[in-house]
Amino acid sequence: MLLDIETAPHRVYVWGLYDQNVAINQIEEPGYTLCWSAKWYKSKKMMFSSTKQDGVKAMIQRIYDLMAEADAIVHYNGNKFDIPTLNQEFMQQKLTPPTPSAQIDLYQTAKRRFRLASNKLDFVAQTLGVGKKLPHKGMELWRGCMAGNASDWNTMERYNKQDVRLLERVYTKLIPWIPSHPNHGNYLNRGDSCPNCGGHKMRSEGLRYTQQRQYRRLHCMNCGAWARGAISEKRTRKDGSIIRPLVPL
Repeated sequence: MLLDIETAPHRVYVWGLYDQNVAINQIEEPGYTLCWSAKWYKSKKMMFSSTKQDGVKAMIQRIYDLMAEADAIVHYNGNKFDIPTLNQEFMQQKLTPPTPSAQIDLYQTAKRRFRLASNKLDFVAQTLGVGKKLPHKGMELWRGCMAGNASDWNTMERYNKQDVRLLERVYTKLIPWIPSHPNHGNYLNRGDSCPNCGGHKMRSEGLRYTQQRQYRRLHCMNCGAWARGAISEKRTRKDGSIIRPLVPL
């Protein structure tokens, strides 16, 4: 499942505009989830829910139930923002922790695997040539939604959905680059499929060595990801004796 949320900003009292330390008694209203958008990978159906459309309780219950169906959730900086924010909402609605699922944070992939000028979703998407975010009027859009303005809510829904479309396109491009991607072979019950994309055309290209063993090095002809054979092969000398290398302390 691909997921993106939008949140309201904190409302606070401050005496200045730069480098402020805000005490808890200066908080008028803490931020909260305004809406979320989600879709299943390669599905045409886009799902959306908001405080205006469904109310807080129904909105949170709906995403809670959807997360229970997902084997993996794809997001952008969701490990630090979207998922903790939703967990806070679940706690406040007296829900138990959501069903565990694999988390695929594309922000972490972009930051870890590349040296881009910016790791923002909009920049990454444009760099990959898959589109860009929906332009909007900035903070005024969020203020309008918090005030219940129908026009602003229409824009927010389109903005939120576009982020999920971008997320899916970026995910498709980055699949072979994602480290420790949930193994498709576990879900397809196939031992010869690509761990990253589930493709069945794997070409053997040399060997991969660990401290004590060697494995076939496999290259996916569908997405380009690299994997290794599941079964190790014994390393032998010309005379047939097994090589058992020492392991460093």
